[in-house]
Amino acid sequence: MRPPAAPGLGPALLPPLLLPLLLPPLLLPPPPAAARRAPRYDPTWRSLDARPLPAWFDRAKFGIFVHWGVFSVPSFGSEWFWWYWQKEKIPTYVQFMKNNYPPNFKYEDFGPLFTAKFFNASHWADIFQASGAKYIVLTSKHHEGFTLWGSKYSWNWNAVDEGPKRDLVKELEVAIRNRTDLRFGLYYSLFEWFHPLFLEDKSRSFQQQQFPVSKMLPELYELVNKYQPEILWSDGDADAPDYYWNSTGFLAWLYNKSPVRDTVVTNDRWGYGTICKHGGYYTCSDRYDPGHLLPHKWENCMTIDKFSWGYRRDAGIDDYLTIKELVKQLVETVSCGGNLLMNIGPTHDGTISVIFEERLRQMGTWLKVNGEAIYETHPWRSQSDDITPNVWYTSKRKQKLVYAIFLEWPTSRSLFLSQPIATLGVTQIKLLGHGQPLNWTSLKPNGLLIQLPHLTFHQMPSKWGWALALTNVI
Repeated sequence: MRPPAAPGLGPALLPPLLLPLLLPPLLLPPPPAAARRAPRYDPTWRSLDARPLPAWFDRAKFGIFVHWGVFSVPSFGSEWFWWYWQKEKIPTYVQFMKNNYPPNFKYEDFGPLFTAKFFNASHWADIFQASGAKYIVLTSKHHEGFTLWGSKYSWNWNAVDEGPKRDLVKELEVAIRNRTDLRFGLYYSLFEWFHPLFLEDKSRSFQQQQFPVSKMLPELYELVNKYQPEILWSDGDADAPDYYWNSTGFLAWLYNKSPVRDTVVTNDRWGYGTICKHGGYYTCSDRYDPGHLLPHKWENCMTIDKFSWGYRRDAGIDDYLTIKELVKQLVETVSCGGNLLMNIGPTHDGTISVIFEERLRQMGTWLKVNGEAIYETHPWRSQSDDITPNVWYTSKRKQKLVYAIFLEWPTSRSLFLSQPIATLGVTQIKLLGHGQPLNWTSLKPNGLLIQLPHLTFHQMPSKWGWALALTNVI
């Protein structure tokens, strides 16, 4: 059910440092003896931003985003269905409801229809493992406010009390940790479109904090303590400042005392003005792809469906990115120092549609051959080739390796690379998945002309891009 209206019980606007003191003690249990140490990080952005990003995240390079919720029931247009239908009253959404549902049908009536009847967490985990991803991020709660776990603070608008009557977060967490080597992460929307406490706070220009104190902060503490996510993907600040959300106070607890304090990774969406400025790594915008090296770790969160994060029953085949386009996104992103977070949208009954499963398994097939040029790599001095298009570079410094990933196989079988400088008798070049050293010619003042092997289509080590390992080049 939709949360009922609630009286104004929250405190007036308080300094961020005082907000954690208002939360019920059960949300902040005493840490074990080993965790009782002096705080390393203060609740200020200057202190929090100084925390080193846990090294596993940069090594991982590739993750899966999963947008799943009540919006998967109408599965029309976008996961913003409720907003576009009820608030903006976009004609196509209004007409969709008139054509398919009774006149008095409300959004909360979709809740019982979100059944997750065919949701098999083990099957999902096996698909994610096959994709070659190293982490997943599940939407534990989107802007509609429906939580995929039995939140004590959700007013029964959750997957345990409504719809599936199951703790979907727990089922996936257990499957991921028992069946895969992926890290488990959770997305959480700070705000909710139509929650009465949030709307009241907003009407007062966020000069009171009923919603964060009564709903959002308790849920975040509950999520971390119960499921111990190693990625906390915050979203949806609704133009409210970070002190309204008490973001710095929460993050100080997360980094100092939480059960995942040493391994957890956070993004940059913690209040108005924080995106691309504060947090563990930057997302900057949806589908962010700068095309050049950034000085701070970043992530390109993007969708296989070009137009929606949630499942769309009205999507056509041309609405989905091809595997060739997805490989290109991965290669470009990693060469520029980013991670790729590739999104799928399961159906309301818990099925990963065939088109999404195919793309994930295709990416895994490509990474089995070329993953050496992706995982645990670093940006090289040049991210792409100046002369030959669709060539991107990565490197492994300790091994003195540079990888040249090319996305078009030249018909002449001669590939020119303008950036590497090679040395005769020292430099060696191999095609990943082929094994035999390749012949090459050094060109002056710099650059290489590489002779690729004569291979039939079926002999190709991969289909949608290839990687060369260059040893001892500068």
